[in-house]
Amino acid sequence: MLASGSAARLRVLQHAGIDPEVVVSGADEATEDLLDTLAVVGILAERKASAVAGLRPDALVLGCDSLLELDRAAFGKPASAEQATEMWARLSGREATLFTGHCLIAPGGRRVRGVGRTVVRFASPSDAEVAAYVASGEPMAVAGGFSVDGLGAPFVESIDGDPGNVIGLSLPLLRRMLAELGLTITGLWRTRQDTG
Repeated sequence: MLASGSAARLRVLQHAGIDPEVVVSGADEATEDLLDTLAVVGILAERKASAVAGLRPDALVLGCDSLLELDRAAFGKPASAEQATEMWARLSGREATLFTGHCLIAPGGRRVRGVGRTVVRFASPSDAEVAAYVASGEPMAVAGGFSVDGLGAPFVESIDGDPGNVIGLSLPLLRRMLAELGLTITGLWRTRQDTG
């Protein structure tokens, strides 16, 4: 089960041959102000997974949460077009780190946690490009106000680390977490008859 309404996370899993049931956790995303970004994404991922595991204790549940860190501040989804524009003014020509917390809870309650980290180098889009991108609505739907798998991709110069982590789910990290639970990622692949 995927404890997230993120279409991007679902797409990452589906492209990897995994068809999870999606249950949005509805978990509270408030945390203490003094926590660093790595701690916040870990706490929120576990909170989301725990909420869904409480509803479905028989299921394997994955919760994730992503934040972009720039200048020691964490940024989630911009709440408005104005915030997205301001975010891009800060990101332009700079480097930031995208953190994605992952929490996997197995039937019986055993859990494994991990955080993926990817460095993102941003281009310097023109004011007109930023305005067009913000007008698309995409920045308000993604952590840090950008994507590497959508309209924002031309404004990302390069990344160091797992691109899936920037999209919202690190498959290499998920594979290692599953192994800690004695499971294999290949065991989650849909079978040929399921691909229809």
